[in-house]
Amino acid sequence: MNKAIFFSFAILLSSLFASAQHGAAEKRPHKVIIQLSSGDTLVWKGLMNNIKNLKATWQDSIAIEVVVHGPGISFLMKEKTTQSEKIIDFKSNGVVFVGCENTLAERKISKESIISEAGFVKSAVVEIILKQEQGWSYIKGGF
Repeated sequence: MNKAIFFSFAILLSSLFASAQHGAAEKRPHKVIIQLSSGDTLVWKGLMNNIKNLKATWQDSIAIEVVVHGPGISFLMKEKTTQSEKIIDFKSNGVVFVGCENTLAERKISKESIISEAGFVKSAVVEIILKQEQGWSYIKGGF
C-alpha cells in the first residue's frame, strides 16, 4: 500500500513539474528587434503603430528594441523627429531606441543632436545580427 501511495505521489509530482516547466516556457517574453532605416515620416508613424499594437497584445511580456540607422537617423534627431512624444511614452514602457554610431560618424551628426531617450550602438547591422543570434525576432521597418 505504501509503495502504491509513493508511486502515485511521484507521478503527481513529475506531472506538476512538467506542467510548471511548460507554463514557464509559454510566459517567456517575446523579443523583437526592429530595424528602421527610412527617413519617411509615414514609415515612422507605421513603426509607432506597430509598437503600440505589440505592446497592447503582449504588454509586459515583450521586449522591443528599435535600431535606427542610415536615413532613418532623423527619427532620433531632436530637430527632425516627429515622434518625440511617442518615443518618450514607449521608452517609459520599456521600449529601447538606439542609433547607429557608424551612421552618426558618416553623416557628421553629433550625439548631442540625438534625443536623450535614445541609446547608441556601434553598428546597427551588427546589433541586429547579435539579437537574432540570441533568439530575437526581426522586423524590417518599412511599414
